[in-house]
Amino acid sequence: MASGPSMMNPVCLVERQNSQMTVNPNALKILDQISQPVVVVAIVGPYRTGKSYLMNRLVGQNHGFSLGSTGDSKIDSWTFTLAVLLSSCFVYNSMSTINHQALEQLHSDDGEDSADFVSFFPDFVWTVRDFMLELEFDGHPITEDEYLENALRKLLVHMEDVPDDQLDESFQMQCQDFCSYIFTHAKSKTLGEGITVNGAGLGTLAVAYVDTINSGAVPCLENAVMTLAEHENSAAVEKASAHYSEQMAQRVTLPTDTLQGLLEVHAACEREAIAVFMEHSFKDDKREFQKKLVVNIQKKKEEFLVQNEEVSVKYCQAELQKLSEPLMEGFKEGTFFAPGGHKLYLETRDKLEQGYMLVPGKGVKANEVLHSFLQSQAGVKEAILKADKSITDWENAMAVERAQKEAAEREQELLKEKLNEQQQKLEMQERSMKENLAQLEEKMDREREDLLRQQDRLLEHMLKVALILYDLLYNFELEMAYLYLPPLPCEELIYGMVFHTVYLPPTTKLTT
Repeated sequence: MASGPSMMNPVCLVERQNSQMTVNPNALKILDQISQPVVVVAIVGPYRTGKSYLMNRLVGQNHGFSLGSTGDSKIDSWTFTLAVLLSSCFVYNSMSTINHQALEQLHSDDGEDSADFVSFFPDFVWTVRDFMLELEFDGHPITEDEYLENALRKLLVHMEDVPDDQLDESFQMQCQDFCSYIFTHAKSKTLGEGITVNGAGLGTLAVAYVDTINSGAVPCLENAVMTLAEHENSAAVEKASAHYSEQMAQRVTLPTDTLQGLLEVHAACEREAIAVFMEHSFKDDKREFQKKLVVNIQKKKEEFLVQNEEVSVKYCQAELQKLSEPLMEGFKEGTFFAPGGHKLYLETRDKLEQGYMLVPGKGVKANEVLHSFLQSQAGVKEAILKADKSITDWENAMAVERAQKEAAEREQELLKEKLNEQQQKLEMQERSMKENLAQLEEKMDREREDLLRQQDRLLEHMLKVALILYDLLYNFELEMAYLYLPPLPCEELIYGMVFHTVYLPPTTKLTT
């Protein structure tokens, strides 16, 4: 059962207001905090049959769930429907015995194959207020499960406002067995196809069903699933995007020494983000939400790339400013404009470049920033060269040619660096696409396995039904019971639900 916020008292999920149903916002807030799969137990039935007592027992309290009041029969019918649609374990509480009328109350006139609903219908538990029942059949003692196969029933003897010390010990023990069965056998809420519902998803389903009911339409499971899928997949995109941003911020120290280093971290974080999305998404058949996630991640990646470049540029410019102080001092004092000044300028500039190369952590824009700085010095260098009278015309021409060659080489190196970066980005993008497809295929494989397990469960259930019907048809006493109970409701009831039996003996002690 999913962990979540503790509550001192029960909180109503669906309320009745002005002849309409509404979902309690406070209940939705509580459900939104539950990210794990939820087990939903619903207890329904006629008034004053012990539903509140059973629910209080399940939560380990004597009070909390108050007695319900009579109300609008239409609202009651929709409440019953919501209990079936939202629960994973459905407890039906009724009076006296299971008879034709009781079955008619559960029977639907829908002619569809009820076996189709096994994948998402809740497990069914039938409890009955009956002080006269004896576990006998044809004069012989039988077990609770045997009794169910004979009469299609579960039994719970009701007691109203009776202290525990006035309850029969065997009843108390059987009541504990009932609760234990619910705790150990009730499953997480699912919608078929391996779709497991968490707290937030349960709230979304409740809102979708209630909105449909209030609009005058009939709740449709498929539409509710699509609404839930859109809600959960949008949340999965946000969750995965946030995971990517958080992990990038934690793992990357800007500026990175190389682009490849940043792209490697990006690839790892993207892979994790896709895994987060896959874990929390479902029925994204057209990959619309996965594509949204990829777009979000690409946008965030570009932001990190730009930020990485900006930090690198800022840091490199600051380092060059410190290293260029001797150069600026020479300009200020006119040292480079005296005879031999050109040679002195080149020596000072070379020292600047050497010192710059030794600076750690310059980042991806190190060469580009240096190239821009040297380009900014081209005019000054030419002026120094012309002012140096100790240089012959031939030496001057050679110096100009050498400077042009160096500038061309730097341009070529920068172009090569940019082409290499583009190649790295393309390779990483291709790699990301392959990894995304691989994760998608892995998820599809898991979903196929879940579907196969679901089909196996359906076949097992159908076999159990066939055996029960066989006994009903070929055992005389059971056949009489079968003839008494309408075949179609009986068959639909069995196909639609999964049964288990518990017998609870009479509740009160005989006291004087």
